[in-house]
Amino acid sequence: MSRYREQARTEDFDELVRRYERELYRYLARYVGDRALADDVFQNTFLQLHLKRGLYEDGRPLRPWLYAIATHQAVDALRKAGRHPTVSLDQRIEGSDSDPGALVDLLTGEEPGPLAEMQSEERRQWVRGAIAKLPEGLRQTLILAYYQDLKYREIAEILRIPVGTVKSRLHAAVAKLAELAHAAGPDDNGSVP
Repeated sequence: MSRYREQARTEDFDELVRRYERELYRYLARYVGDRALADDVFQNTFLQLHLKRGLYEDGRPLRPWLYAIATHQAVDALRKAGRHPTVSLDQRIEGSDSDPGALVDLLTGEEPGPLAEMQSEERRQWVRGAIAKLPEGLRQTLILAYYQDLKYREIAEILRIPVGTVKSRLHAAVAKLAELAHAAGPDDNGSVP
């Protein structure tokens, strides 16, 4: 990034895009819940990276800085669209090479029956809906921690909050999801969503 900041060579920019495109696009698709909007936000993120390259500080990790730009672009895009993000926790993104659910299915080799598939889909829908109900700060933190697998320090840098606030937001998000699950009550099998 330092080299790109100084020389603005196309090759350096292309390498930055190649290095971060998969994980950043997956994050944006989950955050905004719409692939077309995620494409726009992804492009705007790298446009902003280009325009703000002079603000990059040597030695500063690029990943949190890039995610901060992406998060701000996503929030702006959602405001302009006049809606809140929807989160798809099971959405499959083309080009995703790490789908633990699919891997487990391959290892076990057992096909779930129609009832199990229906219950699983209902559970996924419930989780998506419950996460969508979380306040924006809790939702952002939860997605960055659990679905982007970022460290607390990186999340703190992206959201410009202390590490302690990241931890308390994650705790609050999990507690709120548990509260929503308890309020939903058990299903026909006696299990909570």
